Amino acid sequence: MADDSSSAASDTEREVGTTIAEDLVVTKYKMASEITNRVLKELVEKCAPNSSVTEMCSFGDQRLTEETEKVFKNKKDLKKGIAFPTCLSVNNCICHFSPLKSDPDYVIKDGDLIKVDLGCHIDGFIAVAAHTFVVGASKDNKATGRKADVVLAAYHAAEGALRLLKPGSNNYQVTETIDKISESYKCRPVEGMLSYQLEKEVIDGTKRIIQNPTELQKKEGCEKCEFAVHEVYALDVLVSTGEGKPKESEVRTTVYKRKNIIYQLKMKTSRAFFSEAEKKHGLMPFTLRSFEDEKKARLGVIECAKHDLMEPYPVYFEKEGEFVAEFKYTVLIMPNGTMKITGLPVELEAYQTENQITDESLKNLLQSSLNIKKKKKKNKKKTSGAKKEGEAESEEEEEKK
Repeated sequence: MADDSSSAASDTEREVGTTIAEDLVVTKYKMASEITNRVLKELVEKCAPNSSVTEMCSFGDQRLTEETEKVFKNKKDLKKGIAFPTCLSVNNCICHFSPLKSDPDYVIKDGDLIKVDLGCHIDGFIAVAAHTFVVGASKDNKATGRKADVVLAAYHAAEGALRLLKPGSNNYQVTETIDKISESYKCRPVEGMLSYQLEKEVIDGTKRIIQNPTELQKKEGCEKCEFAVHEVYALDVLVSTGEGKPKESEVRTTVYKRKNIIYQLKMKTSRAFFSEAEKKHGLMPFTLRSFEDEKKARLGVIECAKHDLMEPYPVYFEKEGEFVAEFKYTVLIMPNGTMKITGLPVELEAYQTENQITDESLKNLLQSSLNIKKKKKKNKKKTSGAKKEGEAESEEEEEKK
């Protein structure tokens, strides 16, 4: 009896210590988000014509590592670092393009539509983000046509979905909203892409949101789930001007994540790779670029992936000539409302489109606040003389809050 009680108590302590019900956990999420946003902003500013994607990805990972190393220096056992390696996917490339030094590079051109995706963690608390922009686009040099359509579709779909991440709403509503907003701009959500609940040291947690489910996903079914206070999500919205059907190509997969599976690897190179990946990255996604010997890493990962010890993040493409936009936010569901802690502002005036959202319910959703409105307190009857002027003002101010 005593043993069961002790076990239950320790489980409760563990749960409290790993959710945003605890102030310290919120602080760690915010610290990670500040680093993610800062590095994301730096990358967006550096992505100019003639820039190398390989160099941009290396720069992003270097900055994430540098910034995370600056926090909690005195806590040697506290893990921190990259939670998702820097990926730069251009135009019809959907996601996960993060080339090695030995891979063919891509040189950024004026007018390219760029998606930057990255993230870091502090003590296993993950903050990820993705941002889309058109190189050279501005208020005075607007992006038009399908590029503008897809950026605005993805942005507004992400903002609409964000407003549904609250207690009482469910994942099916989010899927439907992303569909409807994308259609307003004559675009389609990329098929089968997932948004996950974030948990400590887990980037793909229990609850999930599927956008534009594949036939297989429809058959298997996505479990309907309601959102709850003190949950955290990586809301990831990807929208295409094309059919939205992702295809793998000959481009090498460089991003992987270790699975919590045991298997005795045969090759010495594979064992050495697996051991280094486990030590450096734990269960966080990583790029083969993070290994000193890329050649050995490329060789070692093959056996690991073959026996399901490593989960690959393939580089997906839409049809040539189409464009894909992505916005990803880290979202905390707090008692007083929904808190978006990652993501950069979008210069909407840099995009000009003939399409718009006409559905009144979607317009109202996009204009709604992320904060929960507090019920106003009824004025108490005056029982004694008039209150001092300062007291009356402060009560009014409190009511406004």
